[in-house]
Amino acid sequence: MAPISIKRILISESVDPCCKKILQENGIQVTEKQNMSKDDLIAEIKDYDGLVVRSATKVTADVINAAGNLKIIGRAGTGVDNVDVDAATIKGIIVMNTPSGNTISAAELTCTLLMSLSRHVPQAAMSMKAGNWDRKKFMGAEMYGKILGIVGLGRIGKEVASRMQSFGMKTIGYDPITPPEVTATWGVEQMSLEQLWPKCDYITVHTPLMPSTAGLLNDTSFAKCKKGVKVVNCARGGIIDEDALLRALESRQCGGAGLDVFVEEPPKNRALVNHPNVISCPHLGASTKEAQARCGQDIALQIVDMVMGKSLVGAVSSSLLLQSSKFRFTHEV
Repeated sequence: MAPISIKRILISESVDPCCKKILQENGIQVTEKQNMSKDDLIAEIKDYDGLVVRSATKVTADVINAAGNLKIIGRAGTGVDNVDVDAATIKGIIVMNTPSGNTISAAELTCTLLMSLSRHVPQAAMSMKAGNWDRKKFMGAEMYGKILGIVGLGRIGKEVASRMQSFGMKTIGYDPITPPEVTATWGVEQMSLEQLWPKCDYITVHTPLMPSTAGLLNDTSFAKCKKGVKVVNCARGGIIDEDALLRALESRQCGGAGLDVFVEEPPKNRALVNHPNVISCPHLGASTKEAQARCGQDIALQIVDMVMGKSLVGAVSSSLLLQSSKFRFTHEV
């Protein structure tokens, strides 16, 4: 590929220092400005060739259209639903993510929530801090022999499967892209969603958020599940319909939920957060020192390789993200 000239890059969120260091060592001027409003970003972006973000910065069409010189938007992470990829594509701007930087961290948090739901660990810990000793109240269940349904068998789904199999769980899943013969080598039996819902004791989702995945778990799908099914979402808010989840919790059709992500972050509607059978976290999937270092390093090296004409790694095509009938799992949270 031909080299692309990138002279100035704006980093709009907290990214590992190695990102700035690598870019500067390769002759790119870097400016860091955090907590900018949309108007601030629109006013600032016209002076830069590149923009590096995490998940909080909303790179809307308005921002992209105000960027006269922008050539690259680098997402230090995997999900790119905070970037208007269509608008960027129209203007010829490359949108790039780091597909594997936070895979392990997100998988480990998913497993943590699955185990916490089984044994009510956060609730028991808070009860102890309140001076109580409620052994009977927090009766749990073993994960051994239970069935885990994994919706989205990309990098994160695969890592979750291998870890939970070590607990003796049977793993089944759904993915319209990854071939069943491939996931079978990981010990995951693929099936349709209609077949999957009623079999699962636990369900975890690992898809991007797009029209075809929004509300994937809803009133209809919850009704098809086992009574008391437990669900985890460490991917994107909205994949599980929040209103439907609350109804399922209230009716006990859903026995518990582990949520790291919400439609609105932070959530103003506290009904789910305050529910006694919900364990919630403030979007911690990629919040480990290791993941931040990997994502920061990966996005910087990918940009440098692009500038030098060596390779184009992690480029995201809008056609991959906006399919209405199928969804890709290479862009997990």
